[in-house]
Amino acid sequence: MRPPTSERTRLVTRLHELSRKYPRYGFRRIAVKLRGEGYQVGRKQVQKLRRAEGLRVPPPRRYTPRRGASTGLPTQANHRGHVWTWDFIADSTVHGGALRMLTVLDEYTKEVHVLRPERQIGSSEVIQLVKAAIALHGAPEFIRSDNGPEFIAKELQRWLAEQNIKTLYITPASPWENGFVESFHSRFRDECLNREQLWTLTEARVVIEDFRQDYNAERPHSSLGYLSPQRFAAKQSLPIPSSRTDRQAGPSLRLGLPTTTAVSTSTQAKD
Repeated sequence: MRPPTSERTRLVTRLHELSRKYPRYGFRRIAVKLRGEGYQVGRKQVQKLRRAEGLRVPPPRRYTPRRGASTGLPTQANHRGHVWTWDFIADSTVHGGALRMLTVLDEYTKEVHVLRPERQIGSSEVIQLVKAAIALHGAPEFIRSDNGPEFIAKELQRWLAEQNIKTLYITPASPWENGFVESFHSRFRDECLNREQLWTLTEARVVIEDFRQDYNAERPHSSLGYLSPQRFAAKQSLPIPSSRTDRQAGPSLRLGLPTTTAVSTSTQAKD
């Protein structure tokens, strides 16, 4: 084998220097740098030299989002309490205060068991809200969610395992796999959040709880044969959870809306 010429040796040395200085540059950019310094090289020659010298740019490290470990196969709910689904929805009070709401929904009857606004909700608060829902409705067999930090927290995972509730985590960046709660959030925003001016957290809790009660007891759903979730549950010979239906929200605070309650208005909307 012929020994390398001094010109080639100088080129390879400079190639190493540029590759160390610009570790994320590919052969095309290194070739431009070399030609700018007077080296008569083409990009194919630089590519071949870099490969021979082991100077290929390593591929970028692919980001792998954290995922919760599903403890059961994805399933379609076929009875009440079979699959619950949960997620968060965000809004704000008039003066910009954060509102973060946890939604817990029964996928079979469409009953909303939890719809609670807070300023912040962590995994501990999630556990307390779901405990209260289980005390009223019993524990589900499965619970479906995205991979949000609150839902994959170790504290929550341990608690769910203690309750024998299996977890169903959707694929990251695939909200359509959690379609029931996404559909509810669309209607909740359209029929409540976009219609009401919520000035305080206390007012938000009253208005939103009234909406939840009306949604469960009165709002007709096309997917349930235009029955409300509770009437659908009754038709299926299922027990209806106790609900507070004698409470009404105050007049709408949003300018230009009629002085009827936001809850009673929402019952006229169609799916």
